[in-house]
Amino acid sequence: MPVKAVVWDEGKLRLLDQTLLPAVVRYVECTDYRQVIEAVRELRVRGAPVIGVAGAYAVVLAAQALGGPSTGLLLALRQAAEEIASARPTAVNLRWAVERVMRAASQTGSREETVERLLVEARRIESEDEAASYAMAKIGAELVPQDATVVTHCNTGSLAAMGLGTALGVIRVSWQQGKLRQVLATETRPLLQGARLTTWELLQDGIPVTLLPDSAAGYRMSQGGVSCVILGADRIAANGDVANKVGTHTLAVLAKEYGVPFYVAAPMSTVDLSTPSGARIPIEQRKPEEVRGFGGVKTAPDGVPVYNPAFDVTPARLVTAIITERGVARPPYTESLKLLFQGQLTDV
Repeated sequence: MPVKAVVWDEGKLRLLDQTLLPAVVRYVECTDYRQVIEAVRELRVRGAPVIGVAGAYAVVLAAQALGGPSTGLLLALRQAAEEIASARPTAVNLRWAVERVMRAASQTGSREETVERLLVEARRIESEDEAASYAMAKIGAELVPQDATVVTHCNTGSLAAMGLGTALGVIRVSWQQGKLRQVLATETRPLLQGARLTTWELLQDGIPVTLLPDSAAGYRMSQGGVSCVILGADRIAANGDVANKVGTHTLAVLAKEYGVPFYVAAPMSTVDLSTPSGARIPIEQRKPEEVRGFGGVKTAPDGVPVYNPAFDVTPARLVTAIITERGVARPPYTESLKLLFQGQLTDV
């Protein structure tokens, strides 16, 4: 069974601290929603689907701590919910999950009733995300050819989503079907989610994985034999533009140059039809210290200016297909993504 990054345990939320992996496997216990916000911002919990689930449970924690008349409870809960939803602005799943769980509280009275209804909805979001990962994996595996070598970026497994994961879910099922030769996982600088997390997950599954410096991906593609690129997303705009971990845009350009199919795997909760294009997606800027050093070791001079976006935007024209739990969207995405929301599956 895949590791669980988020566990609700008798009124407390346990989060696998991903900043310590692969050296240490340790869960942090959250009893206050502010602890969840801090964990999200510090990347102790990460991955768009998982932070959505964590955000939903954070609202439950907030409700457990509140008291007083129902009107005051709801007002205070809305304020806490906005703090949670704003913890990371790029990944739409966080706000989507918080807003969804808050709708369950809109007509309740007592604190106890509110907590119960919020908890039911948070658990529903968790189970739906897990089911989506399995469905997405089976659909996406149909796109993977026999004896495939697949490039992936960042971490999209059970550390980033419930169940099998998104892109790594597709990779896992492809391996189970005997179609996969190997995975080429990029380091994913500056915080090395690919090196630390993706290789850790794949090695536990016995899936052959080779670690690539980010800067080596283009040369490796030029040598031939790369079947496809499969990675995840933090937000997909209505026109098919994809916001994902920084470095995704570079891989998409390289894949286009060398004729390698470029696939994005993400649940429908990541698709944001209210955002017309990638130009409207807010891109989180992170601390310069993440680039000036790693693990407490300085690798650049103090005070050197740093440009450190957590994500970039890949234009839809570079995306071969978008894999979801409802089917596969292909260009033109303004039409195919709408069809998926309407329940009309597109062909694989």
